[in-house]
Amino acid sequence: MDKNKSVNANKITALLDEAYTGRINDLSHSTQLATHALSLSRQINNHELIGKSLNHLSLFYMIQGEYKRSISMAEEAIKYFEELNDDRGIADARYSIAGNYYKTDNYHLGLIYLINCLTTYRKYKDYHNQARTQKSLGTIYEYFGDQKNAIKSYEGAIESARQAKDINLESNAYNPLSGIYLKQGKIKEALELIERSIAMKNKTGDIRGLAFALYGRGKVFLNTGQYKLAEEDLNQCINIHQQVGEKLGLGMAYHRLADLYMRMHRLKEAKSLLEKTLNFSETYNIAIIKFKCDHLLYQLHKQQGNTTMALDYLERYLSQKETVINTQTLQIIENYELITRMESLEKEAKLQKEKDEIIKKKELAEQSAKLKQDFLSTMSHEIRTPLNAVITITSLLKDKSDEEEQKMLNSLKFASNNLLLIINGILDFTKLEAGKMQLDIEPCNFYTLVENLLAVYENMATEKGLKLSLKVDKGISESYELDETKLSQILGNLIGNAIKYTETGSVDISVTKVKTDKAYDYLRFMVTDTGVGIPPNLFTEIFESFSQPKSITTRKHGGSGLGLAIVKKLAELYKSKVHVSSVVGKGSAFHFDIKAKRIATEAITPQAPLDKLANKTALLAEDNLINAMVARKLLSNWGVTAEHAKNGVEAVEKSKLRAYDFILMDIHMPEMNGFDATKNIREINNPNSFTPIFALTADITAEHQDEYAGFFNGFLRKPIEIEKLYNALVNAMLVAG
Repeated sequence: MDKNKSVNANKITALLDEAYTGRINDLSHSTQLATHALSLSRQINNHELIGKSLNHLSLFYMIQGEYKRSISMAEEAIKYFEELNDDRGIADARYSIAGNYYKTDNYHLGLIYLINCLTTYRKYKDYHNQARTQKSLGTIYEYFGDQKNAIKSYEGAIESARQAKDINLESNAYNPLSGIYLKQGKIKEALELIERSIAMKNKTGDIRGLAFALYGRGKVFLNTGQYKLAEEDLNQCINIHQQVGEKLGLGMAYHRLADLYMRMHRLKEAKSLLEKTLNFSETYNIAIIKFKCDHLLYQLHKQQGNTTMALDYLERYLSQKETVINTQTLQIIENYELITRMESLEKEAKLQKEKDEIIKKKELAEQSAKLKQDFLSTMSHEIRTPLNAVITITSLLKDKSDEEEQKMLNSLKFASNNLLLIINGILDFTKLEAGKMQLDIEPCNFYTLVENLLAVYENMATEKGLKLSLKVDKGISESYELDETKLSQILGNLIGNAIKYTETGSVDISVTKVKTDKAYDYLRFMVTDTGVGIPPNLFTEIFESFSQPKSITTRKHGGSGLGLAIVKKLAELYKSKVHVSSVVGKGSAFHFDIKAKRIATEAITPQAPLDKLANKTALLAEDNLINAMVARKLLSNWGVTAEHAKNGVEAVEKSKLRAYDFILMDIHMPEMNGFDATKNIREINNPNSFTPIFALTADITAEHQDEYAGFFNGFLRKPIEIEKLYNALVNAMLVAG
């Protein structure tokens, strides 16, 4: 019996191998082979082979457009592979599910599944499946207009295919990459790449892949006006797709051929084919083909002077595109940013490794320290960019959520802000080290400041069973001119450390007036604890960056080792020094003095009402589609109509067409950066030469580029500080009159 099972298992494996290899020429035969393999697998009750057979069938049915059947089989396969703890089998099933989703109208779900697949394939160094997955990710990036990341994904697919020594997979990535080159006007490069793909497909006999390559060359010929050659390629492509049962490729080819007929003024044929393609895309739920056909039908009826029908198709096009693209964008925010961040981290990690090798060879300690700071600053910038979307969207959603959802959003906001505090600490330290931070003195209510600090840390102290107290001298003024943020950072670090290193007893905060004159008070801030204490020989070391002396630190204390280093440098901005006294086992006391100008409480500017920007217009220059969407939504809440430019060149061109009330300019953008774009707007005759322009950037060094600083009205940070952005725009409007 066992011998028969072994023979059957080998036969089933052979059937599945033949089915997978033959899918490129005869998909119908491959489906028959996999169906037979599934039947045999069920007969011998081999769960692994049942799962593999289901995965093959899921892939084949997905290609043929039988999406529900494909997903059902993949989900059944996952159950078997979960029972076997086979994460590669699960990844193969998820890949098929992802294909079903992104080929219809569920791009966000396709993206989520592909992320999971790629993680697993990388774990096992499965280059064959990495190539397939990266190519699919590139397709999703293209759907959302992100050519930069699409190119990265396609190039990654090519590299993985070469690692797997699979020229079919390599040529599969050439097809869409050629299409991007075509959009960029690189006609020669696009044609060379697609001709290379066709040659590879002819060599391997991949008939289905050849159809996609012919489609790609047809697009090049269409673009260069070689309509006869384009028609030949597209018709050959259609014939192949019809033979093998490939639905998405067939829909794409129908649409492109209709586009060709339009350009050749064969409008009757174009209309007939478009109506056929619309029915086809609705049958198989291929959303992207559907709204592209609506757009061509709008153009066709417009040419024929049929205004009513043209407007009808235009409305359908805009409605469907808004639903499919924008709704999907909202749903993939977290996952889309995860991919971008993952790629950035990998790139930076690779760069750091190369730099470390240089350091070892040269053995230069000074260079090592500088590289560490550069790395921290760059990594922090990369993380702040996706955080901009997370934090801002959380704030926007709170106004539209019920009580239960608000609890979850509060948790998300708390976690995001905690991460932002850590990142800001690193950013602030790099700026302090470079001597590029200054005090931002503004009127503030002193009692509100210290009471808010107490409230922030009270729960932390209570959880450890500690008593947290605040004592403020009666003679202290209600309001002063201070840099509230930096003073809060100093006190927050000292209070947080005191709680962290104290297991029993108390943490006391006191503010006393040590001296006064006609306009100023000299205030002493002291934080005292009953914690572990610090040996005198470590008093200097604890204020050094990345320092966490082992004699007073355990794993549970955690931290980055930057807290007291930041405290020291921020105190120096106030022309002060932090003093420490301590007894090991009994506790520590930290204090510092600052000079603060007294002011009347009425001098504190109230927050501007939220209707001051109603009916204003803005130009938003931002290459990250997610951040652009978030910023436009935020502005619309204030009544601002924002127009989006995806790079510096587009921002300059749009600025020539109309005057805006203000411009928000990202710094790091393709084709032209925000510095050069702003300089161009200011110096060339332009309706916006005197429009307020604010840099909105995650780059902490941007405001220190002296060559460009004079062109901007201000520099605002990402993640967006909503109140600061609002007040900056309101103040700009008031100045402009």
